[in-house]
Amino acid sequence: MIVPRLIERKRDGAELTADEWTELINAYAQNRVPDYQMSALLMACYFSGLSTTEMTALTEAMLLSGSRFDLSHLKQARIDKHSMGGVGDKTSLILAPLISCLGIAVPMISGRGLGHTGGTLDKLESIPGFRTGLSIKDSIAQIDRIGCAMVGQTAEIAPADKKIYALRDATSTVEVVQLIAASIMSKKLAESLTGLVLDVKGGSGSFLPDLKRELVLAQAMISLGVAHNCPVVALITAMDRPLGFACGNSIEVAECIDAMHGKGPEDLMTVTYALGAEMLILGGVADTHVSAHAMMKEAISSGKAAAKFEEIIHAQHGDARVVQDTDRLPQAKLQAAYKAPRSGFITRVEPRAIGHGIIALGGGRTTMEDVVDPSVGFHITAKPGMEVRAGDVIATVFAWDQGGADIGLSVLERAIAIGDKPEPFLPIISHRITTAGVEVLPS
Repeated sequence: MIVPRLIERKRDGAELTADEWTELINAYAQNRVPDYQMSALLMACYFSGLSTTEMTALTEAMLLSGSRFDLSHLKQARIDKHSMGGVGDKTSLILAPLISCLGIAVPMISGRGLGHTGGTLDKLESIPGFRTGLSIKDSIAQIDRIGCAMVGQTAEIAPADKKIYALRDATSTVEVVQLIAASIMSKKLAESLTGLVLDVKGGSGSFLPDLKRELVLAQAMISLGVAHNCPVVALITAMDRPLGFACGNSIEVAECIDAMHGKGPEDLMTVTYALGAEMLILGGVADTHVSAHAMMKEAISSGKAAAKFEEIIHAQHGDARVVQDTDRLPQAKLQAAYKAPRSGFITRVEPRAIGHGIIALGGGRTTMEDVVDPSVGFHITAKPGMEVRAGDVIATVFAWDQGGADIGLSVLERAIAIGDKPEPFLPIISHRITTAGVEVLPS
């Protein structure tokens, strides 16, 4: 295998064979291919794309580069949920305890922030002491004991994808349908799942802000699931504005805890319940979406979901007291209010600008080595269509000093637009995709 020749062929739009992908990925996982060559290949893929055959081969090669969970001994269903990433997208932190407390095993392998979007691992690690780097053995033992583990990729799980994932983030080669699908499914197929629910983001803040490409991505991952006997259901949800109010790691954890105490923002709970219903139905615990919603609402109102989150945090060495006292989470030193500069209607809250603003405050990464500040970010109550008056507080910046606060306020000034009348925005959930096809949902 001569790697420069493979790069040339991808650069010129040709396909690599399944054997070539396997050999290349194995060599990269074993550090026999340098990052600079893999970066060049990823950029070639960015411009040329991958065929379905190449995507399947890449997924399989990354899956086989490491070990897999063996959860076949469990009697209950094993269901996970994965989001394509977004700003304020924190549903995983609610769904893992919520669904596991209802009798489904949830082995959840998550990632870190990617591009302008936040990452579940970074959010979890803002809980003091929380460990996401559990081994497969320890993860299985925890799932056996409490029904859920929320972990990251270790060297055991699709290690080739772990390296490529970080490289894609650092080289601006994230937005490739086939690379996204292969990355996600190589991790999820390692979990020994009996079903998977996908949250495919749509709109300006998504990685693929085009409905046709979003549908292609969903169908690609469904086909990869079918090939491995893992049923997959996908929902397309809005990311033309942040989800919920909180944007930033510890701020989002606090909002999730509020949600588990029955005080979650309406849009966040709508998406959470929709995804959770699909998980419960795939897992055979609920027969209909109506009954699934009733089960989840009861689990929250009774305190079972919050208690399960405490159990998960304690099992993974975190400070479980945060579930009853969110002030124990990392706190930024300074809060600065952003006031509406004029009266009118909110016409835009641009999630990409908010995501990049979190990075500018220190809450995200510009290189693979960056250390994330978990306490910074935004709390944005402004939503498209909302009527406001000049001087109303519509957002808050969380920063460490006045310089950071000034950066955050300037971000909000650019990200939030106010007009004389409301403008259209995306429905919170627009499509449901399964092996049977694409269903347009009522708005």
